[in-house]
Amino acid sequence: MATKKKFYTVWEGRTKGVFDTWDECKRSTDGFPEAKYKSYPTKEEAEKAFKEHFARHLYRKSSDTPTVRTGSKLMVGRPINDSICVDAACSGNPGLMEYQGVDTQTKENLFHMGPYPDGTNNIGEFLALVHALAYLQQNNLTTKIIYSDSKIAIGWVKKKKCGTKLAPTRNNGKLFEYIDRAERWLMNNRYNNPILKWETEVWGEIPADFGRK
Repeated sequence: MATKKKFYTVWEGRTKGVFDTWDECKRSTDGFPEAKYKSYPTKEEAEKAFKEHFARHLYRKSSDTPTVRTGSKLMVGRPINDSICVDAACSGNPGLMEYQGVDTQTKENLFHMGPYPDGTNNIGEFLALVHALAYLQQNNLTTKIIYSDSKIAIGWVKKKKCGTKLAPTRNNGKLFEYIDRAERWLMNNRYNNPILKWETEVWGEIPADFGRK
């Protein structure tokens, strides 16, 4: 049986780009420190992938090395420094809620919103992610990674819908306006930024953490 043709995207190697043969890909990546490459069944897929960040294609977990399990401990490599992190804090449930985004490497605060009354942590995490996406789009950082430690919020963003069960009150009306605005932004904008889970168990608290635990 004939071997199916493959095309190879090389994000990090001696030569970057899309190659038609494994030999070309191997020459670019063999022995190259932290080479990053992947095969695709069509040239169109390989070229599309090359325009995006490698993390969208190589890792299901937020890491820069493949995920492995040693005994009962999950090892997920190291976080990627060229990224931003978001987090939320809420005093009560519901309660006063605020969120922020920081540069993962420098810890520079990029944005901070709140506090807002009668909010929840999940709402804050959701708004923080959408705020980060809009911030990166405005600054033409269209492939920069975003980390969040909230699986729930990441899921809501993927669905383009805040799944909160929180009821509106006289105090949190403005917050629900922000939720509506965030959902509309997700519906009306496309983004390439990978949104990855921050592995708190391995890496410690996310750099955007408010330090109130």
